Amino acid sequence: MHELILLRHAEAQPAQAGGDDMGRRLSGRGEQEAKEAGKWLASHGARPDRVLCSPSERTRATATLALQALKNAPGMQLADEIYDATPGELLALLDQHGDAGTVMLVGHNPGIERLVALLVEGRSDEFRGMPPAGLAVLHLETPLEPGIARLDAFWSP
Repeated sequence: MHELILLRHAEAQPAQAGGDDMGRRLSGRGEQEAKEAGKWLASHGARPDRVLCSPSERTRATATLALQALKNAPGMQLADEIYDATPGELLALLDQHGDAGTVMLVGHNPGIERLVALLVEGRSDEFRGMPPAGLAVLHLETPLEPGIARLDAFWSP
């Protein structure tokens, strides 16, 4: 893997007391954010070989709307382990997809923002935040290890 695109799900409807978090849908604003993320990816020539996505409704909708802007985008692969994942769990998942040149992972905070910090700074305790529909594009020269990535781009709506 030479490039990793991390996308946090767009703004979701508020959680209902006792409600199903996995089923939370995007808000109207979230739908727009996801489309804007796709436009940004397309305008920057993103070409993911593989798309890994949390199975939650809001991440699937974010990925679907963002990928619509890309030509020849691959289908998304749902990965249960992305939901509520630690940076270590996300690294383990990504290690299984090292054969792809560019991987796009669509997930949740705090896992996404901590993964960016871990790969770029070598520590996951100092993270700056990843807003809804935020994108981080990381360049990788070597296998996945803490502190080896270069942050090539960061975008948020």
